[in-house]
Amino acid sequence: MTLARPAGIPRAAGCYLFRDEHGTVIYVGKALSLAQRLANYFQRREALDPKTQALMDEARSVEWILTPSEVDALILENELIKQNQPRYNLNLKDDKSFPYVAIDQRTAYPVPSLTRARHVRGVRYFGPFADVGSVRRVLDELAQAFPLRTCTRHKFQYHERLGRPCLLYDIGRCPGPCAGLIGPAPYAEQVEAWSSFFEGRVAPLRTRLRAQMEQASAARDFEAAAGLRDSLAALERAAQHQSVILDDHSDLDVVAVASDGGRAAVVRFRVRGGRIVGRDVTLVEGAAPETGGEIIEAALGHLYGPGEEVPPEVVVSEETSTLAAQLLAERRGRAVRVRTVQRGRRQRAVEVARGDARAVLQRDMVRREHDHLARSAALEGLGRALGLAAPPFRIECFDMSHLQGTSYVGSMVVFEDALPVKSAYRRFHVREVAGNDDVGAMAEVVRRRLARAVAGDPRFAPANLVILDGGLGQLHAVEAVLGELGLTGIELAALAKREELLFRPGARTPVVLDRGSEELYLVQRVRDEAHRFAITFHRSTRGRAMVASALDGVSGLGPARRERLLEHFGSLDRVRAATREELAGVAGLPHPVARSLYDHLHGLGGARGRDDE
Repeated sequence: MTLARPAGIPRAAGCYLFRDEHGTVIYVGKALSLAQRLANYFQRREALDPKTQALMDEARSVEWILTPSEVDALILENELIKQNQPRYNLNLKDDKSFPYVAIDQRTAYPVPSLTRARHVRGVRYFGPFADVGSVRRVLDELAQAFPLRTCTRHKFQYHERLGRPCLLYDIGRCPGPCAGLIGPAPYAEQVEAWSSFFEGRVAPLRTRLRAQMEQASAARDFEAAAGLRDSLAALERAAQHQSVILDDHSDLDVVAVASDGGRAAVVRFRVRGGRIVGRDVTLVEGAAPETGGEIIEAALGHLYGPGEEVPPEVVVSEETSTLAAQLLAERRGRAVRVRTVQRGRRQRAVEVARGDARAVLQRDMVRREHDHLARSAALEGLGRALGLAAPPFRIECFDMSHLQGTSYVGSMVVFEDALPVKSAYRRFHVREVAGNDDVGAMAEVVRRRLARAVAGDPRFAPANLVILDGGLGQLHAVEAVLGELGLTGIELAALAKREELLFRPGARTPVVLDRGSEELYLVQRVRDEAHRFAITFHRSTRGRAMVASALDGVSGLGPARRERLLEHFGSLDRVRAATREELAGVAGLPHPVARSLYDHLHGLGGARGRDDE
């Protein structure tokens, strides 16, 4: 049943929600004009992209919520996505693996601590931080500069009854509130100084301690002056453990994105006084069709929730729309400058954040690969989604690569138990197809692979599932190949490159894997690995073809000697730049051939003859 366009859609800003036959929200969107935006969904089916076609095939109703502005719609959209986790939206997740520094302000004498949770009312949090060891060292140094109590409530009450403090007071690591040696007001000043450090306001603390030290020295209170001197030194040591990213003492946030297939990570560094004082990470699933700027824009509402501090400047790694600045201005209550940079110190800061985002993705990939339960869930979920009789233990994926129909190559990668088996990878030169014909090339490569299996070649074990990087054309062509070879029991699926829709033989609509699911992540990994393997082989083949063309016609220079030249010099440009003596020094290259080669490359003539190898 096709969803009909409802009447009375308002020309106003708001959010819209598509629901399936069970009433489950499957997509949430925002618009400046709901009528104009929703009209895009109710076009002829052929005019829609495959992802929207799949959405409209599943949708059974649409509703909308009006908002005062598009910025309010963006905020509401973020909340609705977090509440409903619609399968067709980007899936935003927090990375909970990094620690926060917390100070419990629910008592008269707050206690600082290190925690990985962030949800208790009345507790003030700073971070998260990437290096837990560095944070522990900072806390240790701050305990000398601005000592606070670190004991449990039970121990505090015990020493309160005794009327004397514990050993930490004697060594200068606690001001002794349990024994009344410091009152709530002076202790609150210590807490504020401690908090100021983690907010990046180090310079005022340094100035304050230095002034107190000089004042004590002028009053000839040398013992107090020595204590303040030690506190100042401890503050400097603690500051050294914070990462210096800008030397102009700027207060800003740096937001960068890194993506890999359908996954992305958005990292925010909070920079205060030129130092990184905090870091937030948002993992994004199902990010393949979106640009880096769109991913950042979608994550901003997640990174800057209610109550989050928004600085006057936010530097982003990708261009975003004006909506990003409007959203942040709404959060801050004043204008926020959102910009990209191409050079200078801020660009270096962006590269640090982008590198950190790449590391987050790599860590997440390693975690999933080593999680047997996640791999099992991926295989079971994929088998269930594709309607297979059993989970596909062995998966093969094929991809083609060429440049305007030249240097046509194909790749086959193999995954067993959701892990790559690189010894089983195979590369193919496309021989029978001329010109730009991805469908014909795919059919040729798969036919050659399956023919080897039919012939009993042990290196080509049978696959449970064959994934073709392409569309319906590739699927139908390979179906025909299976019929030609009389093969049965091999399951096929074609994967559309950007939309990540899986087409199955005989199915009218494509299979849409749930965003953020283990099975989608597995399919993306398999597809990306096949693409990488094909591209690498294509570049190698194209490079050799270019070398053969440039060196064609040199007397005595055959394929074997060309290989030696490339191994010796590394590239054709370096071969061109070599002197006669350097060419003659290549092992296995006779002096007459070296002279002919030099003359050929420099247009000096005399380089005619036959290929003798």
